[in-house]
Parts: sequence; C-alpha cells; structure tokens
Amino acid sequence: MATKIRLKRIGRRNRPFYRMVAMDSRNRRDGAAIEELGWYNPLDTERAYELKDDRILHWLGEGAQPTDAAKKLLRRAGLNHRWHLIQQGMEGAELEKEMKKWELNREDVLNARTERDEKKAKENAKKEVEAAPPEDATDDTPKEENPDGDDASANEEDAKKEKSDDSPSDEASMEEE
Repeated sequence: MATKIRLKRIGRRNRPFYRMVAMDSRNRRDGAAIEELGWYNPLDTERAYELKDDRILHWLGEGAQPTDAAKKLLRRAGLNHRWHLIQQGMEGAELEKEMKKWELNREDVLNARTERDEKKAKENAKKEVEAAPPEDATDDTPKEENPDGDDASANEEDAKKEKSDDSPSDEASMEEE
C-alpha cells in the first residue's frame, strides 16, 4: 500500500484547520485515515501546529511519503532534519546534540527575519512620509490682489468687461438681419 503523510482539511468555510494524517494515497483528501499524526492551524500564529514526532518518524520509517504541504510543516518543526540525521545513522546523544544546534540556528534565523521585516516596514513608512506632499505647501502660493483690496468687486468688473466685449458683436449680428 502506498502510504502518504498529508493534511486532511476540517473546519468550516473560510476557517481552515488541518489534521496531519497517515493514509493510503488512493483515498480522497478527506477520506478515512490510518492514523492522526497532529494538527495545523494556518490562522493562529502563536500556536500554529502540534505534531506527534515519534509517530511521524515511525511512518517515515515504514516508507510513507510526505506531501509538499506536509513536508513544509515537518521542516518547520525540525522533523525533516531529524529524519535526515537518522537516515545518516546518527543516534542518541549525537542526534540530540545536532538537534540542539538546529534549534539555536532556527532561533537566530527567526530573529534575523523579524528584524529584517521591521527594518523594511520602517523604510517603507519613511518613504511614504517623504513621498507625501506637505499639507502647508498648497496654501503657500500668493493670491493676486486687487489694488483696491476688494476681490469680489474685481470679479464683478471682469464679468462686466466680458459681457461688454460680447454685446457689440451680438448687436451687430442683430442689425444685419
């Protein structure tokens, strides 16, 4: 039987929740599982998954192949590295020593990743502030002032001049008819 370690979707619409299971590869995605190996919640960042390490390693030893999504989850949990070391023949204290190294390296990588993301967020915020026009700059342009100081009367005078310019042509066209 071709056994796979894969994710079985449960949960309602728009709220995904997965169980990691060992099942026959010919079964459908949500079909009957041989054994439940853990769970994965993609919406919860604090406690996103819980896996049964010993049972997963047992099924890997039996020849079960993880799917791509399951492999990513195993890599995140460190089980992929542990399985790799077991296949190379490491056991006992030496294996635990290598896994401690991996955990410390993983912490460093996660810290560096968060620092990089924070730095990018600060740079993006700084660029947005620089790109936005200052609010006071639009009001700094001086207005043309009327020597009399009355803006409303100047506008009225301009309107009268335009009408007077238009009116002779209108009168001339009327006289011709």
